[in-house]
Amino acid sequence: MDWFLKTLKENYANFDGRARRKEFWMFVLFVWLIYVAFSIVAGILSYISSVLGGLVYGIMGLVSLALLIPTLAVGVRRLHDTGCPTWYIIFSFIPIVNLYYLYLMIKEGDKGPNEFGPDPKETGNGPNPFGNFPPAPGNNPFTNPNT
Repeated sequence: MDWFLKTLKENYANFDGRARRKEFWMFVLFVWLIYVAFSIVAGILSYISSVLGGLVYGIMGLVSLALLIPTLAVGVRRLHDTGCPTWYIIFSFIPIVNLYYLYLMIKEGDKGPNEFGPDPKETGNGPNPFGNFPPAPGNNPFTNPNT
């Protein structure tokens, strides 16, 4: 959920930089879950009242429009992570060719910085996301410094 909210809050219309696979796929997962939830609620309410179902489907359409820009933005930033230009986002709209777009979304990003920015997996200390793991011999977190 954090990746989804981060994309919406901090990178709503940010087409610059790079996005990790995890950021892209977590965003896609939560968008899909939102659509499934809205569809289930709309289907149930349509069975009860066509007006209520139509209202929920209308809200679902507005949510789709609201999520269009961040979906394109995270897709472009994911393309940048694989070293592909921005215009490759067009591939997602072309039947059969969109399988190549899917391949690019699954493919691991370029290691190290590329023309679109630094590697999103790297932190200030290097590619290790766990900081001080394994701990250095003189930096054991399980010893009591007061003894």
